[in-house]
Amino acid sequence: MTTAANGNANGTGSSEEQALYVTGRRKRKLLLSAGISWLFDAMDVGMVSFIVAALVVDWNLSAREVGWLTATNSIGMAAGAAVAGALADRYGRKAVLLWTLLIFSAASGLSALASGFAVLCLLRFVAGFGLGGELPVASTLVSESVPAADRGRYVVLLESFWAVGWIASALISYFVIPAHGWRIAFLIGAIPAVYALYLRRTISDSPRFASLQRAKPSLSDRIRAVWAPRHRRATLTLWVLWFTVVFSYYGIFLWLPTVMGRMGFDLVKSFEYVLIITLAQLPGYFTAAYFIEKLGRKFVLVAYLLLTAVSALGFGLSRTEAALLVMGICLSFFNLGAWGAMYAYTPENYPTSIRSTGVGLAASFGRIGGVIGPYLVGELVARDVSMRGIFSIFFVAIVVGALTVWLWGEETKGTEPDLGHKSNVRIPY
Repeated sequence: MTTAANGNANGTGSSEEQALYVTGRRKRKLLLSAGISWLFDAMDVGMVSFIVAALVVDWNLSAREVGWLTATNSIGMAAGAAVAGALADRYGRKAVLLWTLLIFSAASGLSALASGFAVLCLLRFVAGFGLGGELPVASTLVSESVPAADRGRYVVLLESFWAVGWIASALISYFVIPAHGWRIAFLIGAIPAVYALYLRRTISDSPRFASLQRAKPSLSDRIRAVWAPRHRRATLTLWVLWFTVVFSYYGIFLWLPTVMGRMGFDLVKSFEYVLIITLAQLPGYFTAAYFIEKLGRKFVLVAYLLLTAVSALGFGLSRTEAALLVMGICLSFFNLGAWGAMYAYTPENYPTSIRSTGVGLAASFGRIGGVIGPYLVGELVARDVSMRGIFSIFFVAIVVGALTVWLWGEETKGTEPDLGHKSNVRIPY
């Protein structure tokens, strides 16, 4: 590899390459700006899990209806991830980020006016479309804007705002829903629409994306490029990884307040336990952000996923309050650390011209797991399947994801996808 290519792998590189990154205060401002939008996304998803627990009481929803409601949100996220990822490679990261933020916040606010179950499902699909589209675009924007030496850490730190959003949703749900009902919680979810006006003035497309002078490839060309021989192995690995992680995460965490209630805790007590468990997400992210640049992406992904699997099995086997709390904390810590590593790892497998498309398609396929997971739990709960049986399924799924990355995944730490393997010549696909 040439000196220029080696320089880029270490995050230093030539002056030409340095012009393709943001540094210093601009880098930190980008992280904060994108992170706050990520926080709002998490707050919306988190509040839905608590609102569902309240709707079970208020609307007398069955377990199957709860499964349908959460699955509908995930179907919207799957559609949004694919569409937004493709549009962001065509029209830019900033424009798509703003529109998806507006779509999900408007639908979230309108959900407060839902008069029945069918209307609420429709609005949650639209909210999911916006939310699912925003997440891969935001991670792509940060990933390609930051030098290679900082890239993994910054994307994991971006993902850590998800934990802050979940904590905010738990606090809102704990103090607001029992006293004022679930509709006010949905109204709070409309706040990001105002934030989008601020983002419009403070963020811009990544310098690397803006540097693409040639005509951008068509959607069909980009999809073919994602599945071209050069990227096929990475694409298969990422799709399996995303499916297993999203399947387990949404299957577990969207049902967590309801599961706690099923195990004998009242609504307020369930919120208290989930809030404590959610707080464990932050150190999970921060440790992953540290290790991902020290030990590499594959190590963090495999280690955190395997420990997530063990924690899921332990949670399903727990029978006391103390055991549930300890296993829930471990599950939250390792699962969200793995999420952060996955978001850092995915964009590094594709060059700029197809990066958002590749990330969006992987995220979209993963959201299919987000549809199946909550719905499957609803069906199993309706059939009186034990918690041990349900969490054993998640154990197996997470192990499959970890083994796929270990056996098929390539280490991307310090690499530059826009450069060839043996030279610093740019190659589009």
